[in-house]
Amino acid sequence: MQTNIWKPLLLGCLLLPLTACQTTGTQGEEEGTVSVEDRAAASSLPDDTARARALGAPSGATGTWQGKSIDDPTSPISKRVIYFDYDSDEVKDEYKPTLEAHAAYLSEKKTVTAALEGHTDERGSREYNLGLGERRAQSVKRVMTVYGASAGQIRTVSWGEEKPEADGDNESAWALNRRVVIVYGSR
Repeated sequence: MQTNIWKPLLLGCLLLPLTACQTTGTQGEEEGTVSVEDRAAASSLPDDTARARALGAPSGATGTWQGKSIDDPTSPISKRVIYFDYDSDEVKDEYKPTLEAHAAYLSEKKTVTAALEGHTDERGSREYNLGLGERRAQSVKRVMTVYGASAGQIRTVSWGEEKPEADGDNESAWALNRRVVIVYGSR
């Protein structure tokens, strides 16, 4: 009589892992999917707006995060570079809606983390530029936490002038190098 009780229990234990891994939908139907060729072509364009337009995003796609994939070019969280003025760590007003969207994303996705990588142009000493890169990253972190992101999900790092985006001794190259890059990961 006791063996009859164990059979259904054993069968249930064996089938439970199979039902827990079941998914809905079909493979490759993720929202915001873009072909490799489209991404490669768009990555060579000069700015986030041009890349977004090349991938079919509507012009002026800004605002708060609306549940889209972080790789969806129509989503404000696809913009992950914040630029700074010369010798400044002040976040410009034009980037605050983007940072608000990133903060909302982090607030909703508790297992996601963000590294804020601070960069500078080549002018100034190595020590000064490391400090400025850190101040820039901390400024972005402050704005994101004001908008609701958890400080525990965000870490900062400064690269100073060590990883330039653009080579050159001119203002256009320097302007591209004065930045904070948002890099996502998970816990």
